[in-house]
Amino acid sequence: MRVLVIDDHPIYRDGVTMILAAEDDLTVVGSGSSTEEALQLTQSLQPDILLLDLNIPGGGLSVLRQIAALSPATRTVVLTASASEEDVLSALVAGAKGYTLKGVSSQQLADIVRIVYGGQSYVSPELALSVLNHSLGIGPAVGQPPTNLLDRLTERELQILEMVATGASNRQISEKLHVAEHTVRNRMTTIMRKLQVRNRVEAAILANHGSLGTS
Repeated sequence: MRVLVIDDHPIYRDGVTMILAAEDDLTVVGSGSSTEEALQLTQSLQPDILLLDLNIPGGGLSVLRQIAALSPATRTVVLTASASEEDVLSALVAGAKGYTLKGVSSQQLADIVRIVYGGQSYVSPELALSVLNHSLGIGPAVGQPPTNLLDRLTERELQILEMVATGASNRQISEKLHVAEHTVRNRMTTIMRKLQVRNRVEAAILANHGSLGTS
């Protein structure tokens, strides 16, 4: 996976670059600090993943709106300090496939890159509920989780969903449960179908907002 890192804080940008470069399946192909560099490097390098801070000079949102035209295959993950609901929603509407805060751990960041590269969307759990309420709309009113849907899950499916709700990746779940990663993926497909949700973000929100007792 080829990753481009755009952040105007040199120390943080270098740290992210080192973290990702240490992963066997990730390669940082470039880095920059402004909207101009973000657009130029995206166009010339055609990265798989763009890690983008919203607070770069010129504004990260303006970059998001242009990425699709410059590099249609590039999937953007916003990595920023802003937990503003407005910023989250604006970024997703502008085309971001992921949104996470800078307090994320190094392993979580690498896993988020893999999740988004694999075609899924990702929003930090602490931000996801507000995004769901205002944008995704999975059906029932806030405060009235469809516990009957959760009752459809088997004990193993509930166990997997609890781990998803804590932010665990398929690989982490497979390692903890001692099963193949493709088995976890298949189970997640079944879980999402039973819960009538479209992705693991919605499933995690449903778990956290329901009565699974995740920790």
